[in-house]
Amino acid sequence: MNVETDTSLVYTGTQVNYYFVCKRKLWLFSHALSMESTSDAVNLGKLIHETSYPRQKQEFSAPGMKIDLLTQRDGRLIVQEVKKSSKNLMPGRMQLAYYLWRLREMGLEATGELVIPKERKRIPVELTAELDQEVRGTLVEIERIVSEDTPLLPVHSRFCRACAYNEFCWT
Repeated sequence: MNVETDTSLVYTGTQVNYYFVCKRKLWLFSHALSMESTSDAVNLGKLIHETSYPRQKQEFSAPGMKIDLLTQRDGRLIVQEVKKSSKNLMPGRMQLAYYLWRLREMGLEATGELVIPKERKRIPVELTAELDQEVRGTLVEIERIVSEDTPLLPVHSRFCRACAYNEFCWT
């Protein structure tokens, strides 16, 4: 797949996030096997998102994106992704980088922030040339995984305990 020219393939920020959490979860989710509605961790994350920053514009949607918060500071558009903790920020950072990449592809320049309301943290994310390349490579890998006929075998990780797919993978 040529990410630069194939616009018919639009992945979601959730898929980018799952790529960095669990490749099996990515495959299952991408094949409409969603178990998020029964997950306490997902529901807690939604609650934090809905109750934090009530005065800001919440949830901007575009193809492949469901941006938590948009704000403007010093004339710059800032895309904010709300997370419940700063324990493992890589999946959220890459999800946010994907949003910044998609916006750039649409002709909009923006910067990003991971925001963790409970910890009162804001972590800036800039779409550098290096991060741009990482997003493109991630999309190529997502395409490869999603196009497989069967899901990958489960691999136990620290994410499994709180994962909505835990019982699906381990029983």
